[in-house]
Amino acid sequence: MAYQNAFEHLPEEIVKEIQKYVHGTVLYIPRKSEERLPWGSKTAGKKTLQQRNQQIFQEYQLGKSTRELADSFYLDIKSIQRIIRTMKKHC
Repeated sequence: MAYQNAFEHLPEEIVKEIQKYVHGTVLYIPRKSEERLPWGSKTAGKKTLQQRNQQIFQEYQLGKSTRELADSFYLDIKSIQRIIRTMKKHC
């Protein structure tokens, strides 16, 4: 996200009003809630994690221990247990 000068996008009166509260700092203005995108909708990150979790669950069902899965997927045992617990709820 590139920084932009408020004077280039907002009326001067609004910038001066904002400067009464904050000045000389970076101010983040979030999107309207109805315009927000769900997490992972711009990248394949969410899908990749879902596929990984499905693979973990399948290998667990085939008999791999949580320790073996943790070592294979470079996660701690608690994370593996959480993934398995979550996947069981969705089955």
